[in-house]
Amino acid sequence: MKTPRLLALFALLVSHIYAADDYVPGPDSKPQPGVPKGELIKFEYAASKIFPGTTRDVTVYVPKQYDPAKPACVYVNQDGVQWSAPTVFDNLIARGELPIIIGVFVTPGVVKAREPATQQDRFNRSFEYDGLGDAYARFLLDELLLAVETKSTADGRAIHLSHSGNDRAIGGSSSGAICAFTAAWERPDAFSRVFSCIGTYVGLRGGNNYSTLIRKYEPKPLRVFLQDGESDLNIYGGDWWMANQAMERSLTFAGYEVKHAWGDGAHSGKQGTMLFPDAMRWLWHDWPQTVKAVAPTKNALLAELLIPGEDWQLVGEGYKSTEGPAVNAKGEVFFNDVSASKTYRIGLDGQVALLNDDAKKSNGEAFDADGRLYSVSMRDPRVLRYEADGKVTVLAEDIAGNDVVVAHSGNLYFTNPPPDPSNDPSKLWLIRSDGSKQVVDTGAVKYMNGVTLSPDQSLLYVADYRSHWVYSYVIQPDGTLVDKQRYTWLHVPDTDDWSNADGIRCDRNGLLYVATKIGIQVCDQPGRVNAIIPTPNRRVANLVFGGAKFDTLFATCGDKVFKRKLNTVGANGWDAPIKPPKPHL
Repeated sequence: MKTPRLLALFALLVSHIYAADDYVPGPDSKPQPGVPKGELIKFEYAASKIFPGTTRDVTVYVPKQYDPAKPACVYVNQDGVQWSAPTVFDNLIARGELPIIIGVFVTPGVVKAREPATQQDRFNRSFEYDGLGDAYARFLLDELLLAVETKSTADGRAIHLSHSGNDRAIGGSSSGAICAFTAAWERPDAFSRVFSCIGTYVGLRGGNNYSTLIRKYEPKPLRVFLQDGESDLNIYGGDWWMANQAMERSLTFAGYEVKHAWGDGAHSGKQGTMLFPDAMRWLWHDWPQTVKAVAPTKNALLAELLIPGEDWQLVGEGYKSTEGPAVNAKGEVFFNDVSASKTYRIGLDGQVALLNDDAKKSNGEAFDADGRLYSVSMRDPRVLRYEADGKVTVLAEDIAGNDVVVAHSGNLYFTNPPPDPSNDPSKLWLIRSDGSKQVVDTGAVKYMNGVTLSPDQSLLYVADYRSHWVYSYVIQPDGTLVDKQRYTWLHVPDTDDWSNADGIRCDRNGLLYVATKIGIQVCDQPGRVNAIIPTPNRRVANLVFGGAKFDTLFATCGDKVFKRKLNTVGANGWDAPIKPPKPHL
């Protein structure tokens, strides 16, 4: 789609400073002679299970040119109809400056009081709009837009919406703006274009974290338009004007396609209404080309780790619940489908082979320097060792285990979280190469999960599933642990009270890779998250470096296993200790 006036109009838009909050809508925002007028379909939606008990008003704009034979592009706006949007769409669609777009304008939910005379309604706006996480995106995708597709126009045209994120935009004002950004941030596969007016990227419900998260995440396929005025709010939750500028700088830093329009206005929709037509032109200017990052990220660690053109690849799918994985000296990766009691091997050719179907229920596995496989399980409370000839040795009984690592010395460490952490403490076990057993830590870690060694094998790291910490211990010559610290700080999803930190691994540079609810958090040696790499299905339980050069990250992700080649090499427990470089402090 070509819009010849776009660059000139936008240059004027972003360069001109309007005096005294004087923003007057132009002719694109007013009805024009001879322009076909779209239809507005209105209904109440009160069937949400994601936001139970809520009712809300929905207005659906359908352009006159819409043909139900072809699913239409979509624009979703929070807080109902704003920006004279139906009129703008009429004008721009008629001139071919926008594709055929169906607009969905939805108000925030309200839980009606049972006794209106004496009780107040519950207003869900801040809960739905200001909160981070995927709840509102799921509400739109799994509930509201499906309801929209049950409607028809007055002349009988059924509503068919495109389900491609490249064909969908989302926008709003104030809390509605951060809501729009959050929906696209969580589901870039469903929304790729964002219009944000006076966005509330401040500390009401965690929105102030976006300017940091954007810099750490692998860039997502989003195009973002930001507007704000220097007289915007400056209250207990933060400074809107500064927060929007921080968003723009972070998006630019991370390589996103972002435009902004700064003015002198207050917390109102005046400037947003004036610029909405030009913002829509820019958001859709090259459609149907796919939205993508326009510049490399300036995040030094991401730029170093990620290889251009090397994305996640699906290794296998259709499993019930994948656990492990473990890697042997050849670089072959082994993982279990614990719910189906099956064990698989990923060969160096990338092919998955079923090894056995013998009720193996391992949660964590690790090889030693001699090629023997060690297994711990939460279902079968034994520590087992599998010899090369298939012989099985029971190293410990009546001790459940979640994850395990074997050092070059032959010492084995495994985590032993209890079934009920509220009553019983987690334990960290050591089984020495001579067979002696010892609990080397207990109590403080809420739910011990992943465990791994630093590349020089001087430190042991343990992930706490029920907090935002990875603990660090110093390993003594006899294998015991001292100098325990809550060391590595993790990001926690807004919808959870803990990070869900699961499997962890180190590379030879001393970086720590942690499987968490929001993706793989990559942490430097001083314990700081430098980068976040999400998986394609937004799930990850454990990970390991495999392949012939141990430069491919394999991730078990629920019913799927993915792999991705990185510009690094994993550190294996059975490796001889390797001193990593001194970190930047």
